[in-house]
Amino acid sequence: MNRLTIYVLTIGVFLTATAELVVSGILAYIAEDLQISLALAGQLITAYSLSFAIGTPILVALTARIGRRKVLLGSLFVFIIGSLLSALSTTIVSLMITRAVLGMSAGVYFVTVFGAVARLVVPEKLGSAIGAIVLGFSTAMILGVPIGILISKWLNWQSIFIMLSVLSALIAFVIYRLVPEVEGDEPISFMKQFKVVGSFAIVSGLFITIFKESGSSIVFTYMTPFMQDVLEIKATAISLIMLVLGIVGAIGSRLGGYSVDKWGAARVITLSLIVQISAVALLPISAESRTLSLVFIGFIVLSMFVSGPAVQSYFIQQAPQSANLVLSLNTSIVHVGLAAGAGAGGYLLKSTSTLLYHPWLAGVVLLLGLAAAMISFYPRHNRQAKLSAK
Repeated sequence: MNRLTIYVLTIGVFLTATAELVVSGILAYIAEDLQISLALAGQLITAYSLSFAIGTPILVALTARIGRRKVLLGSLFVFIIGSLLSALSTTIVSLMITRAVLGMSAGVYFVTVFGAVARLVVPEKLGSAIGAIVLGFSTAMILGVPIGILISKWLNWQSIFIMLSVLSALIAFVIYRLVPEVEGDEPISFMKQFKVVGSFAIVSGLFITIFKESGSSIVFTYMTPFMQDVLEIKATAISLIMLVLGIVGAIGSRLGGYSVDKWGAARVITLSLIVQISAVALLPISAESRTLSLVFIGFIVLSMFVSGPAVQSYFIQQAPQSANLVLSLNTSIVHVGLAAGAGAGGYLLKSTSTLLYHPWLAGVVLLLGLAAAMISFYPRHNRQAKLSAK
């Protein structure tokens, strides 16, 4: 697979991720236009996440034997329809339904891209290719959300989804012309699939994901108010800081991919978790120094994104014949972890009335993720997983 093909697939990830992330930035515009409360508008995020988490594994399993290019094009077609219907929605009910459609189609595209790339690149370059794909998601945070907010101010929130549908149609055409057909998964019996998914290395790997994402969510969900209330940083400066952190995340995605190719997924996951745990543990202690605190926050974001390609590569390596199923389950677990972390952070805030201790709670959860990593990477379990995948 050449670089152009990878970049085209990455742009598709950028567009689908923007559809997910941009809503959090334009909730006020949607609520005002549909004449609903901000709290009710916020449920659009829930609808997307639930459909992504529940629908993706089911649809990935149903399409497992279909050629990967067909699935990519099919998921983008549904995404285009969902985007157009979102733009035409005039009630919260219809918009909720279209968000569910977008969640499932984006989830299938996201997982299928990883599976296709794993088949098209040589094993020695898997990490770099996965890192490039993950870059599409981090770029959506840096560019997609701010651009979406500007478009909402300039035109209206519906224009965002019209643009996403047009750009997605263009990318679908390029994929049709550029991406070679890749066979779907080989027919594997249910019992064999169950053995792969239920293997110790895979299950413990999923625990890495849920603890890693939960711990990260505890901190990142409340990052802006943490900087405002604890570090006493002005709102105008926070916008610039978040942009810089987004760039750090993009660098982390690429660095994570290259590191996997050089040192292996297990080492990268372990080291990134250690760095993240250290940074969150030191953050409350350094709260009196804004500069030092921002440095630690930078390390938190960097380690978060470095581990992304490593985790995806690890699952592909452990279960190559069932990669699509395992990756879809992992993607669902990511959303569960994000929701759990946000909920835990909210409960801690309500109990303590301060955000100072959130990093320490995150550190405890991340330590559980590190423990799961140590168990998952134990050689005997890795060998069992690979034998089950054969």
